[in-house]
Amino acid sequence: MAFGPQPSDIPLIRRVLAVYKVSSVLTGTFLLGLVVMMVTRYGFGVDIEFGGEAGGLALTDPDAITGVNVSILLLAVHGWLYVLYLACDFLLWRLLRWPFWKFVWIAMGGIVPLLSFFFERQVPREVEAIIADLESRSGTEVAA
Repeated sequence: MAFGPQPSDIPLIRRVLAVYKVSSVLTGTFLLGLVVMMVTRYGFGVDIEFGGEAGGLALTDPDAITGVNVSILLLAVHGWLYVLYLACDFLLWRLLRWPFWKFVWIAMGGIVPLLSFFFERQVPREVEAIIADLESRSGTEVAA
């Protein structure tokens, strides 16, 4: 049995890649929100609040929040989106049989601000090149 992705894996790889692209953008966006939250919380000692006494968005002392604590919401949503991002990263790593360092490198996209936006462009290019190579070797084009 050959080592590497097989032509029969192409439809699954394409589905995982589509979810990966969306999850990388969402994870990166919420990570940027998380950076803003960290600056406000640890730099200024306030949390982001929505719908409290100020009405809309406001920077409020954490003990005085009466509305929705957006800071906690950002933490929770980013955490779950990062789980999805890691799952897609893991599936691509497993399906394409990449080295382990590549899995760890792509996983950093959900931790290092702006890196997921870079990977959202780079990883699909690499995967599409692998798919094109698989299709050319097998002599058939697998439908998306």
